[in-house]
Amino acid sequence: MLRSHLENNVLDWWGRNGADDELGGVLTCFTNRGDLVNHEKYTWSQGRWAWTCALVADEIDLGRVGGDSSLWRDRCARTASFLAAHAFLPDGRTSFRLDEYGRHLADGNGECATSVFADLFAVLGLAGAARTSAEDPGPWIDQAVRTLEQAATSIRQRTAKSAPYSVPAGFRDLAGPMTLLHVADELDRAAPGESTRRIVERAHDDLLGDGDSFLGPEHWWEFQPDVPAADDTLLARHVTPGHLLELLWMLVHIVDRSDRITVPDTLLTSLALRALETGWDRQEGGLLRYVDRGEGGRPVGRLLTTSYEALVQRTWDTKLWWVHAEATYATALLARRTKSPELARWARRVREYTFATFPDPDGREWIQIRTRDGRPLDDVVALPVKDPMHITRSLLLLNALENPRTTEETPN
Repeated sequence: MLRSHLENNVLDWWGRNGADDELGGVLTCFTNRGDLVNHEKYTWSQGRWAWTCALVADEIDLGRVGGDSSLWRDRCARTASFLAAHAFLPDGRTSFRLDEYGRHLADGNGECATSVFADLFAVLGLAGAARTSAEDPGPWIDQAVRTLEQAATSIRQRTAKSAPYSVPAGFRDLAGPMTLLHVADELDRAAPGESTRRIVERAHDDLLGDGDSFLGPEHWWEFQPDVPAADDTLLARHVTPGHLLELLWMLVHIVDRSDRITVPDTLLTSLALRALETGWDRQEGGLLRYVDRGEGGRPVGRLLTTSYEALVQRTWDTKLWWVHAEATYATALLARRTKSPELARWARRVREYTFATFPDPDGREWIQIRTRDGRPLDDVVALPVKDPMHITRSLLLLNALENPRTTEETPN
């Protein structure tokens, strides 16, 4: 069922509707129902698509998914070439939004480079292409390393712009070091280097090290305040269960590839259970987008009147594709790794809810945005796009977890 859904309802849909095999990249400006609105190309999505295409090609070559690996590898390379030719600005940052031909589209203030996450996802896409393409990866790697280092510096110095999730003054966000950790590790996988390893290790320390880390046995910050006096704010009190679960599987992958980073299974288990128990909607089932760090449910706390707080208050109880796709893979992986019966029960619960709720009944991938009770919600909750990565990536990784044997190990 999993492989069939992945091949016939997810990969096939994106291959027929999203892939721009002429110009390179992917079209993502679809409504929640899958109707194309325009041909703009968000750099955020282009980088994710390139990396995802590389993963699809890998899984086809390993015999775990059917299809033409050369087609998907070519899609990865074409998207990386599109990014390299059009997205990067002279200072190493990227233009957040492009037209279908790669021309820069400024925001309402005339700015093009508005998100360090777009920069990092562009690096991720180049890393996927450098790892899998037959083309000379040198120029892609050089650009990726330069942009990664620039992003790491801006996050550390707290000068990074972070559309569409602005970080108010006086707070640090989990998403910064989390995305740095994953992207730097993927770039190091494609082109090992001391610079990328240092970025991975520093991001790990920011997340789990001693001192002011985001995560630990007794704490979990989505936005960490600089001073204790801000602990009572909604910004400090809200958490994002899907983010934490996504980060946990990333940590497992990094630990398994690294001889310099370790994370105890006991900590992985306790953090996963905290995310699940705090985030689960006891009223309707599924995981809420944002919850209060205390007992879960609607986030509460003193308001500082920021746009991000308005987003949290407006969308806290939505049920989102990426949260459930990431939670489905993360819980399955962590249950298998830690041998926790409790996590195994959660893995079944999350998977059942996810597949009962999100797949489009007409076979058009997933209806990605839902109301609290699971009805389709035609709303913009981050970018006005249909995301091309989270579902495909999570299903590919889940399928690989359940089918570890490769074609070399399987008799004809």
